[in-house]
Amino acid sequence: MARITGMDVLDIRFPTSRELDGSDAMNPDPDYSAAYVVLRTDDGPDGYGLAFTIGRGNDVQAAAIHALHHLVVGRKVPDTAGELAALNRDLVGDSQLRWLGPEKGVVHMAIGAVVNAAWDLAARRADRPLWKFLSEMTPEELVAQVDFRYLSDALTEQEALEILGRPGREERIADIEATGYPAYSTGPGWLGYTDEKMVRLARQAVADGFGMLKLKVGGDLDDDIRRLRLAREAVGPDVRIAVDANQRWDVEPAIKWMKALARFDPYWIEEPTSPDDVLAHRAIAEAIAPIRVATGEHVQNRVMFKQYLQAGALSVLQIDAARVGGVNENIAILLLAAKFGVPVCPHAGGVGLCELVRHLSMFDYVAITGTQDDRAIEWVDQLHEHFTDPAIVRGGRYLAPTAPGFSARIHDEALARYVFPDGPEWREDS
Repeated sequence: MARITGMDVLDIRFPTSRELDGSDAMNPDPDYSAAYVVLRTDDGPDGYGLAFTIGRGNDVQAAAIHALHHLVVGRKVPDTAGELAALNRDLVGDSQLRWLGPEKGVVHMAIGAVVNAAWDLAARRADRPLWKFLSEMTPEELVAQVDFRYLSDALTEQEALEILGRPGREERIADIEATGYPAYSTGPGWLGYTDEKMVRLARQAVADGFGMLKLKVGGDLDDDIRRLRLAREAVGPDVRIAVDANQRWDVEPAIKWMKALARFDPYWIEEPTSPDDVLAHRAIAEAIAPIRVATGEHVQNRVMFKQYLQAGALSVLQIDAARVGGVNENIAILLLAAKFGVPVCPHAGGVGLCELVRHLSMFDYVAITGTQDDRAIEWVDQLHEHFTDPAIVRGGRYLAPTAPGFSARIHDEALARYVFPDGPEWREDS
């Protein structure tokens, strides 16, 4: 019987702040980073996962992952749906760590990194990419992954079984393998870019097949008006342009700002205010309609998503593969979105997030919703070369992963170069 014999945690940081890649109104100089987890086994393969931060957050994130060691090392390798569900319950239910949450913040993200590594391990052992591994599970096996505590007033187990019973999975698997999944590009939109660079990258994204772009906003209104005007002139009226404030505003400034930008036909405003403030999002949504409100990158758990949906406070839901408690909780959130008829357009772009979240969207299409209408996964073309199974976008669509696992493994050479603080990349910068 195979067992988990060790759990390594590495502090991996990439110096993206040097070119202002990732810069926005609230995070002007991020260094995209990963608290990187390796689950070692006694008979191979190993499992890989990560929690995404933007630099110094790795200090506390790695410590939180280390605190889960005693719950993971020594247990049987989780191969079955039941064993994966049990591991998730044990991690989320640990009373000592739960007291720090519950189910939120650094500890919950640490759980997500370990849970995702366990799913990566199970999918590798099954010789399946994660999206297909999930899609081949029965409705009953998938429902068993979901913790319905605090959800049953919005979604019951029976309703989840009915959603998951949609016929045609095999045809949709074939469709994903043949055509992939829609993407949108944030590459042109970082707030630190010059106008010239933004316009050049926007035109290139459209030429590359993207039907939607996203620009960061919220630094200065006059600057945003100028940038949106230039972007709209560059791409024409038929390309969607979403905007992202990264939690910059209170309610009234958000409404005022978006009404000033409305002339440029923004498709959605992402994170206009605090991710914990459901009612503020609803007030903004009601005031700026028909501009959509999107959020989820920093929404901390399934209960918050439930409240957003119940309140009608968002019209685009953005899951994140590394923010909540891993695959299990994201299954719950995808089911909630399907119950309420809200499209899911995942957040990605950080270290490994494009690699991971494509699996969840493809599973969502195959096993839950059966549609790709008004859905797209964020794409940022950076750092993919460091992964053994990198995300690939062609013609504005993510290609379906074919390698076994959850695509989180980073090349050993990259781990050695970017480990903090002793890797060559950081010694050379000091």
